Amino acid sequence: MSTELAVRLFLSAYEDDVAEGAMIVGDIHATDPSGQSRRGIVIPCGSRPEPKMYKVPPGRYVVSATLPSGLVLTEEVEAVADETTPVILDLTDSPYESHSWQYLMGNIELGRVYHDTAEMAPAISPGSRSMAAPPPGPDGVIPESTADRTVTATWIDAPLSSWTFPALLAAAEDESDFPLAELMARTPPVVLTPDVLNDPLSPLYRIDHKGPVGAPDSGPRGRQFLAVEVAGSLRLVTLPLPWGDAQAEVLVNARQSPTGSAVAVTVRDPLHGAALAYMAQGALTTAAALFDDMEPLFHDRSHPLAAVAGAYVLLGTDHRDGERDWDPWLERLAVQAPAWLSDAAVLRAVRLLRLSRSADDRAGAREALVAAFDRGVPFYTLGLTWLIDALAAFPDDEECVSRLDRARRLSWLADTREPFLILDLGEGRA
Repeated sequence: MSTELAVRLFLSAYEDDVAEGAMIVGDIHATDPSGQSRRGIVIPCGSRPEPKMYKVPPGRYVVSATLPSGLVLTEEVEAVADETTPVILDLTDSPYESHSWQYLMGNIELGRVYHDTAEMAPAISPGSRSMAAPPPGPDGVIPESTADRTVTATWIDAPLSSWTFPALLAAAEDESDFPLAELMARTPPVVLTPDVLNDPLSPLYRIDHKGPVGAPDSGPRGRQFLAVEVAGSLRLVTLPLPWGDAQAEVLVNARQSPTGSAVAVTVRDPLHGAALAYMAQGALTTAAALFDDMEPLFHDRSHPLAAVAGAYVLLGTDHRDGERDWDPWLERLAVQAPAWLSDAAVLRAVRLLRLSRSADDRAGAREALVAAFDRGVPFYTLGLTWLIDALAAFPDDEECVSRLDRARRLSWLADTREPFLILDLGEGRA
């Protein structure tokens, strides 16, 4: 009989779409000289998750789980010879069961901050670029806001013309009172109602490939966005859809934001949801542990956004010279990706620039960059960053320089702490 650690993490989740299948990354640290440490293990999460078994020599261990927020949970155990030792990590103190996925992703504070009056949670987190926060006083302290922090979230089904770089820059500079959603929408926009369990200052919205959850299937959608307004401040939120049958989840923090982001977007994908959050923190090596087998992603033409996420991880963690066995996957992705997915062209361009085997590679990279820009803004914040870096490699090309200027100007509006592109459009109406 083998010596094993049975590792799992408990959430206060009640939803069944991700509750028993989500994974995060952790480590097993041996504290005895005879022990064996293991890096980059995956840990199942949920209200009743099946544990993941790890064989180890007998001895004492510290098992840790690294959450996307950077929070580390630990549990010290002793692995007994020829026995299975349970290791239970606890994350059941989400402020609301409906927010457990956001809590796992690190986008909302623990329960007692919201419900224990002894904690006296600040109305505005000092680390947050809150949409309702007044400016700091002379002493650097942010005073209590008196603004109306009612959240308005408007779903937008947008045509290509709405998400080009010139169109979004024009929207950012627009000083009219005309609602953003009506300017961008291909079909009538919809003002969303959050779940009834929500705190009104931390509302949660869910959208799937058909549009707002519960909406009838009215045929193919354009690209989907959410216009979020609080106290006259406006954000345009990229929705990572379609993502198979998974829902996109948007949390608006009008009160408390541990990450500093007023709006957080996640995908309720148990396999890759946490990987996207790790990506946003720049922890691509950690994210790679949740992209265990990437090849099927690149052959599944129905799931291009997940394939793009895997490609960002591949390119971001590979620093060796020469071609890789996954280069054909990237090329196929760039060729087969839908026209609305500029990220695929960005990835192709970056790869060609890194290889730099010939003048043809450089010409191909330039062509891909122009195509990426002209397709419209990337879904991923990392895609906008890489697009800017790659365009800067062509300082003598007028077309690239012109596109670089507009991409840079738009990047100044982006929340770089989020995996998917969110633009701060200043004052405006949703």
